[in-house]
Amino acid sequence: MKSFRLVPASEGPRREFRITLGLRAGYGAAGRIYDLEEAVRTAHRWMTERAARDAPFLSGMFTRGEVVYADPGGGNASHREPVAIFTGEVLPQYAGDLDDATVRKLLDELAAEMGRTLEQEEVHIAYSGRTWTLTAEAHGP
Repeated sequence: MKSFRLVPASEGPRREFRITLGLRAGYGAAGRIYDLEEAVRTAHRWMTERAARDAPFLSGMFTRGEVVYADPGGGNASHREPVAIFTGEVLPQYAGDLDDATVRKLLDELAAEMGRTLEQEEVHIAYSGRTWTLTAEAHGP
């Protein structure tokens, strides 16, 4: 029979994060719908590239969800859209040395990477009691 003990340096404040982004490209109903696996592969590539450089990264878990919303102008446009949700925690045991500003930069970087891959216009992020949105910017040729 196994027994369990507290892992040294594993206890600390809870710092949860979440990145939510659509799986449908762009804003229109006709946009390509990406598979959740494409978001997973993008995040995993980002993590492994950073780990290979001995740079900090965040690990987490993906789930697929569906966002449902109505036209705020009162029109007949009601929408639902599949989304990828990447959640995790900044674990003291593995990333306790990362300050909040660094975690926020990592979240922004990962969210932007996934947003580009999935052709998103916006990506929503939540961390440690705060929430914000990144929006895509067009760049010249």
